[in-house]
Amino acid sequence: MSSADQSAPQSNSSVPSILSLCSRVQLNGTNYNDWIRNIKMALRYENKEYVLETELVDVDPETATPEEIASYQKHTDDATKVACIMIATMNPELQRIYEDYWPYEMHKELAEKFRKQERIERCEVVKDFTNSKPKDGESICTHVQRMQGYVERLRKLAMPVPEQLAVDIVLNSLPSSYDQFRLAYHLNNNQANMADPF
Repeated sequence: MSSADQSAPQSNSSVPSILSLCSRVQLNGTNYNDWIRNIKMALRYENKEYVLETELVDVDPETATPEEIASYQKHTDDATKVACIMIATMNPELQRIYEDYWPYEMHKELAEKFRKQERIERCEVVKDFTNSKPKDGESICTHVQRMQGYVERLRKLAMPVPEQLAVDIVLNSLPSSYDQFRLAYHLNNNQANMADPF
């Protein structure tokens, strides 16, 4: 490399930095929410998030104003960069499917596809959470940790469980040998609420 090459300024250095940030989460089919959140944060910083929400509509160069042509060209340039970033942060299977999409269409289709999967997963987690009982020979501590895992999973699936509801579900999952514990918990909780109702 010549000294002239070494001293030449790098152009558009923000693109590698965005790509570096977005590459921390690679879309693999099970982590859509984390992936799109990461993409949106990076694009918001670069004022390019609009390309996910606004469809790129062609303009007629014969009838469009110079402002409309300039706006279209900027949208095209931004959408091209964002599409490259989105594709670069997908696994190879998804890259093959979406490599020719604009960001708006890609975002719309991925959101619909993975929201359906999330609804199914949420339904399964809710069923497991509400029907969970301690397994034979399992410690209550292990059972409660598993229940906490369901609560955390639901939170990640955009369905946070209110704390008191989670406690009630866990208490109701305990075997009858814990009836006295349940009673003591509710009694203590009620007394605390009476002492400090606000």
